Amino acid sequence: MKKILIGALAIAATVLGTSSAPAQNGAAGGAVGGAIVGGTVGGPVGAAAGAAAGAVAGGIADDTRPRFHSYVVERHHPSYHYSGDVRVGAELPTAGVTYYEVPREYGATQYRYTVVNDRTVLVDPRSHRVIQVID
Repeated sequence: MKKILIGALAIAATVLGTSSAPAQNGAAGGAVGGAIVGGTVGGPVGAAAGAAAGAVAGGIADDTRPRFHSYVVERHHPSYHYSGDVRVGAELPTAGVTYYEVPREYGATQYRYTVVNDRTVLVDPRSHRVIQVID
């Protein structure tokens, strides 16, 4: 079991350390990388969990988050009051929330953003699930 874990960690380090593919290729790249690492550690169940977690990596890249956050603040969008936790996976309502397009320069154009409880979040427009909290 230790050999499997060490091998999985080595693969994870290789996938994550030598490639910025999840940030550049969006959710698809993140899902593939997550599935590879998850499958090595936990078999089919680990692959599915890794793919789901890796898909979130298709959001706003770490190096552009501060600039994107400033972009949103400068727009002075009203904040939607949400009674639940503002976290990845939270499902926002379809009515009452205004969703805005992500400018192409930030790369996550398949998603929308909004402001919830004074926090900028990236949302999947099909499911209205929060895929990334931008702080």
